[in-house]
Formats: sequence, C-alpha cells, structure tokens
Amino acid sequence: MTAAAASEHRPLLRIAIVSYHSPRDELAHALGSVASALRVLKTAATPTQDETFAEILLIDNSEDGQLRLNQFADLSVPLGELNTELRLIQGQGNVGYGAAQNLALVNSRARFHLIMNPDVVVADEALKNGIDYLQQNPDVAVLSPSASDSNGAKQYLCKQYPSLLNFFLRGFMPGVVQALFQHRLAHYEMRSLREDQPSKGIPIISGCFMLGRTRTLQEVHGFDERYFLYFEDFDLSMRLNRHRTLAYLPTMHIIHNGGNAAGKGSRHIGLFVRSARHFFSTWGWRLF
Repeated sequence: MTAAAASEHRPLLRIAIVSYHSPRDELAHALGSVASALRVLKTAATPTQDETFAEILLIDNSEDGQLRLNQFADLSVPLGELNTELRLIQGQGNVGYGAAQNLALVNSRARFHLIMNPDVVVADEALKNGIDYLQQNPDVAVLSPSASDSNGAKQYLCKQYPSLLNFFLRGFMPGVVQALFQHRLAHYEMRSLREDQPSKGIPIISGCFMLGRTRTLQEVHGFDERYFLYFEDFDLSMRLNRHRTLAYLPTMHIIHNGGNAAGKGSRHIGLFVRSARHFFSTWGWRLF
C-alpha cells in the first residue's frame, strides 16, 4: 500500500474515555471490557475498503499528567491482536468533561464514535449490537445502552425533559419522600421503556455511554464547552434531536458506577447548579 493510500484509511470506530484522577484498576477494568467487546465486534464487523478497525483515545484531564499507557500493557485481550491502537491525550489540564471529549471528536475520521466514562464496564456483545443497530437504522444519531450498577440494580439513563422539582426530589430527598412521587420520577426516567425491543424518540440520554455516528456528532460541534461538568449530555441530546432521533437499545449492556452529584460534596453541587442554570436558560425553564 502506498503512503497516500494508507492516509485515506479511517477507523470503523473511535472510543473516547475521559479520565480525571481515575484509579488505575478502574481504568484497566474499563479498557479490558472494551477490548473484549472489540474482539466480539471484530468477528462480525465488515469495515469498508477504506477503513481499519478501531482506536481508543484515553484523555487525561488531570493536572499532573502522570497517566501512562504502559500501565495497561497487561490487558487480558491485547489490543494489538485486534488491530486497535490505544493513544493518550494529556497536557490540557482539567478542561471539563465535554471539552475533553471534544478533543477526541474534532479530528476523528471514524465512522462511529463512542463517548464513555472510565467507570463503565462494557458487556461483550454491546459494541457489536450497537453498531449493527446503527447500520440498520440510518435515522438514529446516537444510542443509549441498558445499564445497571455493580450490584445489578437497574439504572435509567434515558430521560424526559427535566424539571427543577424532579432534580430536587432525585438529588436531595430521602427514599421515603421519593416514594410519594414514584409515578412522577418513573415518567421522568422513562422506566416504561420496553426491554425486549429498541425504542426511538428518546429526548435525553446520558453522556456516560453514547454510541453514535461521528459525522452527526461533528455536525452539532460535539459538546458545548461552556458546561464544565453536568448537563453537557442533556444539551448535546437536545441538539442531536434536531438532526436525527436518539434511541434506547436494551441489547447493548453496560455496568455503570457513577452519578449522584448531590452525594459528592459542595463543589459538585455548585457545578451542578451552575450547569443547570445554563441549560434551563438555553432550553426553557420548567419548575414542575
């Protein structure tokens, strides 16, 4: 292959993981699960003639920049065997989640793009099922997975448009009070979505795991970098819905250990409030 021909090749999939002082074991677990899912995908994927397979970009948002790729040389599924390159982006400092994710999106030539948190573990069939679905449904921009925490409890990553009351109930009220508003919260968290088939027309999906089309994500310019943390995924979902639909794919499974801004201390509450103010000022306030 000539140098010119080689430069025309692009990945089928780019995976972007943002880390901010993430524990090494957490990152290794996430990367190991991605490698296992890529192995399943590779047996079924059919890249076009100008595509290679996959690449993973690890974006280090820490100020010290001490993360090193050789920390992950012992993955159970070697990435080299999968024709997958692991690359590190660092030196930008803590620019915020959305801005860090955009570093991996802005110059991507991949057909598909995965936005992923470091506290996510990907099921073996997840990437295969997700990319199969996107290939069969050109009207879908981005997919949201079926998620649970490490104890097996269901997480609801798809949301209706939010209200201030819903945030107050979910973030600050004890379970006994939340139970009084269970129907309201169930509606907001879209708990009635079917688990035996995909659902389209989802208003908002979580940024902990978004699998979508690179071109569409680039057309909306990725995340709005005015959100340092929180609500950047809500805003992105709103803008993506202007182009194509969002969908929930129950056969794309992940384990996710995160969320609960109110339980992370006053700084996170402050970031949450600031981002919420910007989101509602942009898209419209809803009290109830």
